[in-house]
Amino acid sequence: MHEITFAVLGTGGIGRRALEVSQHKEALTPVAACDRHGVAIDTDGLAVEELLAATEGNIDSGPDDAATDGGETATTGAHVKQHGTQRGVVASEQATATDDPIQAIIDAGAEIDAVLLALPNYEHDFIPRTADRFIEAGYSGVLIDVLKRSRVIGMLEDRREALEAAGVTFICGAGATPGFLTGAAALAAQSFVDVESVDIWWGVGLKSGYEDNRGTVREDIAHLPGYDIETARDLSDADIEAIIDEHDGVLEFEDMEHADDVLLERAGICDAEDVTVGGILDVRRDEKPTTTTVSVTGTTFDGERATNTFELGDETSMEANVNGPALGYLKAGVRRHRNGEYGVFGPAELLPRF
Repeated sequence: MHEITFAVLGTGGIGRRALEVSQHKEALTPVAACDRHGVAIDTDGLAVEELLAATEGNIDSGPDDAATDGGETATTGAHVKQHGTQRGVVASEQATATDDPIQAIIDAGAEIDAVLLALPNYEHDFIPRTADRFIEAGYSGVLIDVLKRSRVIGMLEDRREALEAAGVTFICGAGATPGFLTGAAALAAQSFVDVESVDIWWGVGLKSGYEDNRGTVREDIAHLPGYDIETARDLSDADIEAIIDEHDGVLEFEDMEHADDVLLERAGICDAEDVTVGGILDVRRDEKPTTTTVSVTGTTFDGERATNTFELGDETSMEANVNGPALGYLKAGVRRHRNGEYGVFGPAELLPRF
């Protein structure tokens, strides 16, 4: 495969690990990365080790993350974990400060094959609005996100014609769940002619802790009873620490709004209402509190009812299970784009179909 250049929007926990994992992928060159404070662009390839070292402990994440207008305005929130004199990516010698880092990425779009939106904690319409900006600027390439919420898929579907006209291949829900586990469900379903249910149960232990995963933890808290993304967004760090303390560091989730349901329905695997997603997050320990499994129950062509189960090794981290698949789907998206396939695709649509 020809070399692929890509950019990362967001250099929090996911974005940083995406850059790191990319160093282990063939034919994949990161050429741009940004956060709200600035952008680093080098079309010959970023010096990833320097950028990661310079921004270590400089995660730009806090309650005002979600109060973004889509990158058009930089804010100066007090919740940035800051080492040295610069916040976020600007701490890197490769980066420059800007009020509109996303526009800087768009302006360099002719040299960028794919853009990974590594921003799970933003308001629901952030990703669709960002897609609009790329479309309006005439970008023709791949956009890929690690979104979680089912409702965002419909917002992207509303833009299908505009994406196709612009020559954009949009891969949505390409992290762990949805993403990796959605794909596993799509494969497990191939044994059946009728799928009765898909049950996704995940376990995550945060090796790097809450401090380096604020966006992810905040987004997960939004799934707890009594919270949504808006109320979770307004929580202070102290509020979140208190919630974690109340649960002794272990948060359990049932019937989460994860886009696995609509993505599997789009692929013709089963109805969205037949998909359930839940899991356990341990914010204080390395070990997973439970094994991540995908169970697909159905009936075979010869009338046998069975359950196919896909299980992740407990040693695999959230970072590995999000970023490895995300970059793999990114490469699949670029292959589709180079074949002239534009529009909106979910992870299950890139795998064997019914």
